[in-house]
Amino acid sequence: MGNSRYLEVIALVGRLHRQFLDVIKLEIEKLGIRDINNVQALLLFNIGDDELSVGELTLRGCYLGSSVSYNVKKLVEHGYIGYRRSLHDRRSIHIRLTGKGQELRDRLALMHQRHAAMLPGYGTIGEEDLHKAATTLGRLERFWGRVGDLDLRPGQFAA
Repeated sequence: MGNSRYLEVIALVGRLHRQFLDVIKLEIEKLGIRDINNVQALLLFNIGDDELSVGELTLRGCYLGSSVSYNVKKLVEHGYIGYRRSLHDRRSIHIRLTGKGQELRDRLALMHQRHAAMLPGYGTIGEEDLHKAATTLGRLERFWGRVGDLDLRPGQFAA
């Protein structure tokens, strides 16, 4: 495999994520939401119906170098999420969407449904394409998760 194709994929993943954040920004602006930003809206979507720690939330998404703790604080201040201290570790907090947060999360879910329904009409992205992309990106995720733990030389890695 060529080094240039590998670097192309890495750059593409970053650009796609930035474009996706722009899509979320347009959606929350269309909804008239001005008290949170696109990264905070993505955090809400990634919380979903769960109650989880900030650390668990960090593992669920990519937030482009932003401070998840800072954004969680802002979401609490604006009433999108509530929190409680962990019973087992008082330093840890568990967060959950409030009604306001659930409403926005649901609007973002509708946006995703709308976009998924538009794909067949776009003509070049089918179900099989999405499956292949998800499979390949999942493999890259597993590789990058392991590569930091291994002392690799070319040809040494076994899948």
